[in-house]
Amino acid sequence: MNSRRLLAVDWGTSSLRGALLAPDGQVLEERAFPRGILSVAAGEFQAVFESCFGDWMASGALCLISGMAGSQQGWQEAPYCACPANLQDIAVRLQWLEPGRIAIVPGLSLERGGIPDVMRGEETQVFGALLLLDLTDARLVLPGTHSKWVTAAAGRITGFSTWMTGEFYALLHRHSILARTLPEEDGPLDLSAFDKGVSQALHGPGLLHTAFSTRTLALFKRMDASALPAYLSGLVIGEELKSQNLRAGEPVVLMGAETLTARYEQALAQLDVPVRRVGASATWRGLRAIADTLSIHPQP
Repeated sequence: MNSRRLLAVDWGTSSLRGALLAPDGQVLEERAFPRGILSVAAGEFQAVFESCFGDWMASGALCLISGMAGSQQGWQEAPYCACPANLQDIAVRLQWLEPGRIAIVPGLSLERGGIPDVMRGEETQVFGALLLLDLTDARLVLPGTHSKWVTAAAGRITGFSTWMTGEFYALLHRHSILARTLPEEDGPLDLSAFDKGVSQALHGPGLLHTAFSTRTLALFKRMDASALPAYLSGLVIGEELKSQNLRAGEPVVLMGAETLTARYEQALAQLDVPVRRVGASATWRGLRAIADTLSIHPQP
């Protein structure tokens, strides 16, 4: 175990959050700020970091930062670590901003059929989830604007894929012909409409066809306009699930916001796939595990 306190930071596109962790992993304090990387001008990352966490760093803590802070638009680009990878592979490829004091966790990359795929931040969450659930092998999904499906074996991330589900929902909702029949704002989730959308996707020929049913159901007054966003959400999530080769009875680990993971759990039930959920603490657990690895692979 690394004996230093850890400032664990998750610096994403739209938000910045951090936790001060004891050597045993206990969360001593947490902070969150609306200072995602898109709100920080080039050259100002150090100043924003110091304004948010300078007092914690003054105590001699080690800081590890995961997420988009390591992208080309972030504080400093951290080259991707090739998949498959374990905690040790990640640790030896940290991008040190201040040696022995502040480092950025690299994301992961892989190639499938000559096409690259990448992730930043999710790898830390996955390692944290495996530790929290005491798993070495698992199938995990991190729903979001760009959902990630991840496979882990023997404590290593062995593969992953990215699905633009949330972004396609937003595009269809706001910028397609469907926008003319959909309400501007989503109301409470209509579970019946959502389930109908999932079922239609699972048994239909594909989203390019099934998406149009959102319009025709309204046109023929088969579904209330207020239920259409839930139906469309079911369509895009169901389309994502249909491509995963899921097997009934084989569990999936769900990670992310409560409202979104609840939808995925509801959709997975149609395939008889059980789920285990992990919350935001997975990021802190993953970063603490990387810090502990540094006691084995010390950095200059």
